[in-house]
Amino acid sequence: MSSTVSDFVIDRLIAWDLHQFYGFPGDGIGGFDGALDRAQSDGKDFRYVRPTHEEIAAFMACAHAKFTGGIGVCIATSGPGAVHLLNGLYDAKMDNQPVVAIVGQQGRVALGSEAQQELNLERVFTDVAGYVQTVLTPMHAQMVVDRAVRIARAQRCPTVVILPADIQDMEVAEPDLEHWVSRTGVGHASTVLTPPDAELRRAAEVLNAGSRVAMFVGQGARGATDEVIAVAEQLGAGIITALLGKDVVPGDLPYHTQQLGLLGSRPSYDMMQDCDTLLMVGSNYPYAEFLPKTGQARGVQIDLSPRHLSLRYPMEVNLAGDAKATLAALLPHLTRQEDRGWQEKVIEGMKDWNEVTEREAMTEADPINPRYVYHLLNERLPHNCIVTADAGSTADWYGHHIRLGRDMSGNLSGMLASMLASMPYAVAAKFAHPDRPVVCTIGDGAFQMLGMNELLTVKRHWASWADPRFIVLVLHNNDLTQVSWEMREVGDPRYDTAQRVESMDYAAFAEVLGLRGITVDKPDQVAAAWDAAFAADRPVVLDVHTDPNVPPLPAHISFAEAKGFLTTLVKGDPAEASVIRNSLRAVGAQLFAGAKKAVPGDHS
Repeated sequence: MSSTVSDFVIDRLIAWDLHQFYGFPGDGIGGFDGALDRAQSDGKDFRYVRPTHEEIAAFMACAHAKFTGGIGVCIATSGPGAVHLLNGLYDAKMDNQPVVAIVGQQGRVALGSEAQQELNLERVFTDVAGYVQTVLTPMHAQMVVDRAVRIARAQRCPTVVILPADIQDMEVAEPDLEHWVSRTGVGHASTVLTPPDAELRRAAEVLNAGSRVAMFVGQGARGATDEVIAVAEQLGAGIITALLGKDVVPGDLPYHTQQLGLLGSRPSYDMMQDCDTLLMVGSNYPYAEFLPKTGQARGVQIDLSPRHLSLRYPMEVNLAGDAKATLAALLPHLTRQEDRGWQEKVIEGMKDWNEVTEREAMTEADPINPRYVYHLLNERLPHNCIVTADAGSTADWYGHHIRLGRDMSGNLSGMLASMLASMPYAVAAKFAHPDRPVVCTIGDGAFQMLGMNELLTVKRHWASWADPRFIVLVLHNNDLTQVSWEMREVGDPRYDTAQRVESMDYAAFAEVLGLRGITVDKPDQVAAAWDAAFAADRPVVLDVHTDPNVPPLPAHISFAEAKGFLTTLVKGDPAEASVIRNSLRAVGAQLFAGAKKAVPGDHS
């Protein structure tokens, strides 16, 4: 048995097969920090990474869970350190990711006395966590840690273990065989659950009756790629992926129409408008206005979380189960749809859409079209790369232009849609997979928030990575672009005082840290910059000067709608002329690509 409660907690986490910890020190967690030092000196099987901020540590823990399928661990001190974890823990909660947070607290005798940095941490974390508990005695530690890990995994949520400062250095005690004492063990229950056969048959009856089946696939189907494709082949369906599930279905599958909604594709929109059957798998897609009208389509939904079933659309059959196991059990009940007209229509629509996005990427901008930057990145993605995007305009370009292959991964802050998460996600991805190239795409506003700080973490650790390729694409446009467009959408001009981002030389900052910095301010430099970044022997910051007024217009908007919409919204906007000009170019590119097939001749 370990000597102190802190020693025990570390050993217990390792026994649960948790080996990657992200944390920030402080006196409120000092005893645990000392135990980490002892454990590292003893060669115990874990790695502790100290990023530059507790918020980053929590985001990294969430990203670790996303990129490994395991449980993330973050550690923080009491008071302000604990509060700093909240944003990353809410990211984990809202994206259904298991994370265990170890948090310091003032000594037990001080609780309730308004001591310095004393917060009611159980109350603070009650909303974000599925389990919050203060360790009250040395004997208590085993049960609290075991429940925190088990609940995090079973319920796919954050949990919090609070360690008062005096408890941390106490001698650990084996739980006694006595009243009130729980004696717990290590081990997860399987979540590979399948619904009863009768429910599967009901679902199959609905799906077999459909002639225009649309599948909507989210992150809950990760690991079920083959089953998703097999079902689509059997039903002659088209597949839409949620942004968090973008890498679940290969980007080159011809009837995979990528995303839906404001950053989705026209074929995805058309599929939802025209389908007579909807099969939703592992997604809690929040934008219900883009789903079929009520009564238009019969619905079947598969989700491991029963609380997500029939939440966004009134489903006829709800299947609570693991996506992979449930799809595999469903397949034998499905009959092959011989008429491939619907699927062929989806395929043709996607061919047209790919031409649209390419033409939009090639339209002129001042100085560089951000779509063009992503278009050229997509052409160069290594076979096993990981791509992260931020919650701003980078998410639009990621959704529109990036096509992830079967062996690639991608992710971002989804339901919370927090700025700056792209950078800690990328760093955590690199720690989880040091042999894979990672590309972080982030706006200059998010990069200045906390993202720049994490280049210090990269500087500290990159030499230990088996593959040094770690590329940070900064869209340098001196604007909080997504918010500027959101302001225009509600009828307000861009507010320069709030929206302007102070310009700086991001490439030079990288060079100061011993990394590689590349400045790109002309379109003809973009391709060479990407090639140089992927060939570099160290992490690279691409400081790409892009046009903030290239519009993230919805895929389904018409030329007339765009013209009227934009001329109404940008009156008084500092960038009015550029916004209208670029927006009409974008819509014109859509109309040109969509119409050219009807007109014979050379359209080059």
